[in-house]
Amino acid sequence: MSAAPPTPSIPTYDRFIEPLLRCLARWPEGVAAREAHEAAADALGLDALARQQLLSSGAQLIYKNRAGWAHDRLKRAGLSDSPRRGWWQLTEAGRRFVVEHAGPLSAEQVAALAMSHLEARLRPVAAEAGDDAAVVQSVASPEERLGLALEEIRRAVVAELLDTLASVTPAFFETLVLDLLHRMGYGANRADLQRVGGSGDGGIDGIISLDRLGLEKVYVQAKRWQGTVGRPEIQAFYGALAGQRAKKGVFITTSSYTAQATQFAQSVEGIVLVDGVRLAELMVDHEVGVTARVLKVPKVDVDYFDE
Repeated sequence: MSAAPPTPSIPTYDRFIEPLLRCLARWPEGVAAREAHEAAADALGLDALARQQLLSSGAQLIYKNRAGWAHDRLKRAGLSDSPRRGWWQLTEAGRRFVVEHAGPLSAEQVAALAMSHLEARLRPVAAEAGDDAAVVQSVASPEERLGLALEEIRRAVVAELLDTLASVTPAFFETLVLDLLHRMGYGANRADLQRVGGSGDGGIDGIISLDRLGLEKVYVQAKRWQGTVGRPEIQAFYGALAGQRAKKGVFITTSSYTAQATQFAQSVEGIVLVDGVRLAELMVDHEVGVTARVLKVPKVDVDYFDE
């Protein structure tokens, strides 16, 4: 009986970085992510069998997962972007980088793209003190490495959510916000959260009834903004609340707030501001637009063996 053919190995995600960079350079106007996946796999010489391998979770093809992480690194370095969902495109800095690095990238340059743009908080404390990051990672316990990996995945999902939120319609965004608030425990049931946004909404996009009789309400403004939200917008929202004789309001945006806007909200009672990063983090925490899987981490039950 003949032995089964060996499972072909797939390069680690860092080896996808340069092929992906070169592929994206061929499409100045950008390209669908699925096409970029295939182009990078072609450049790395992956055969059909390699492209059929799934992650241990079975959730995704390995080569697409690694191409996605490679693009995440290019985004962190400011060399690429996702102007819309499922679309990858080099930035101006990325195009300059390709011209300036026409020859093959060195191992050090690839490592820099793979590691140097990670959030500082994702690095071990000793690495921040000047020790070599690779050495520190090698001596970290599996639990520590797992924690770092989960934190990195979380931050990548938050960044992807922010890109996705920038492309949804205003009406969908208002509904999404109410879905999130309901998942957070506001309203006895989903019917207690009503979307009222539209022309003539008076600055109110949603109303949450905190009790069955609707005696206590929270008013919501949800804006899919590109620019920073300033004090005038928050003052206008405060005026809209006064017009409704409301005592509680939540202003949620995909962008951020100026210092003056934050100061005004803190100077009055009953207004909470949620920026884009906080919104995406809440979506991850409450699994709105996000799926999560349970990791089973085995550990010996010493009590079981206590005779």
